[in-house]
Amino acid sequence: MNGILLALQFFTSIPIRKELPMEKRHVTAMYGALPFVGILIGLGMTASILLSDWLGFGSILAAVLTLIVGIALTGGLHLDGVADTSDAYFSYRDQTRRHEILADPRIGAFGTLGLIVFILLKFALLQELIAANHASVSVLIAVPFFARGAMVIYFVTAKPAKASGMAYFFLEKLNRGPLICWTIVCLAAGLMAIGIVLDTVILPLVIAGVTGLSLLLYRSWTIRNFGGVTGDLSGAFIEGMEVVLWITVLSLL
Repeated sequence: MNGILLALQFFTSIPIRKELPMEKRHVTAMYGALPFVGILIGLGMTASILLSDWLGFGSILAAVLTLIVGIALTGGLHLDGVADTSDAYFSYRDQTRRHEILADPRIGAFGTLGLIVFILLKFALLQELIAANHASVSVLIAVPFFARGAMVIYFVTAKPAKASGMAYFFLEKLNRGPLICWTIVCLAAGLMAIGIVLDTVILPLVIAGVTGLSLLLYRSWTIRNFGGVTGDLSGAFIEGMEVVLWITVLSLL
């Protein structure tokens, strides 16, 4: 239970006003619960679409409201990662300077551009899914679920970019082997569920392939350019993975 509460406390804007234990098993459980936080976010987005439909809103307004709900539930945490990652990478500085930019609370020109691009992409994809009547409950739950599950694998298998910060703190407190096994089982179960609900074999296979390839490419890119993983890079991964999965779903359904 503490793992779920920690996941909600650190990865959503849901107020959990309680001091929770942060021992190794609790932090491991927090990351194990993270994909299920994605389900919660997906349900919130589904509720927004259903409410918009009941109120007679068109697909554009429904997409805007659904996007706002998604951002509100995460508190914009992952978009902050997109902004910081964009600023750091496009500074074209060395790794030390990039880490300083990641830690800087101010946003620069490239961070602003990164935010605009990601928000526009997510809005356009949601609008297309809603207009084409593809924004089913299963799809809206699946995308945040797989994005966060993949982030857990990325986070656990990459080394910390620096010997400080939240990523370093959490990585030092993880039971990596059990967490990796648990996350893979959850992702496999999610793929099977999607296949059964939508009566398709192709979509789960493509999602698995796209997710795995994206994870490997992003992991390699962050190690090469930043020396490893940070909290901001993890948040940017979730946002990017969601965009990639929305595109995948839209192209196949």
